[in-house]
Amino acid sequence: MLPEYDFAGAVRGKYYERYRQGTNVVLLDPDVAAAFRDSATVNDALRLLVSLAEAKVARRRTAGRQEQGPGKGLQRAVQGRRRR
Repeated sequence: MLPEYDFAGAVRGKYYERYRQGTNVVLLDPDVAAAFRDSATVNDALRLLVSLAEAKVARRRTAGRQEQGPGKGLQRAVQGRRRR
């Protein structure tokens, strides 16, 4: 290390626990970032988007089962796995 580095006020392991929990840094394009005032609003928007997507997938699965009859969706999924 270079002699000009001064760690006299440093705290060992200050961010250790936060690092262990993991991080997921995402860089937003400037036009997208302009739509949000802070990270909390980005997280709220993403949570809403995820819940809408999950609800749509659940509706598709339910609709598909009603059209195909009982068990047909499961049979198709199992057949799809065998082809790989």
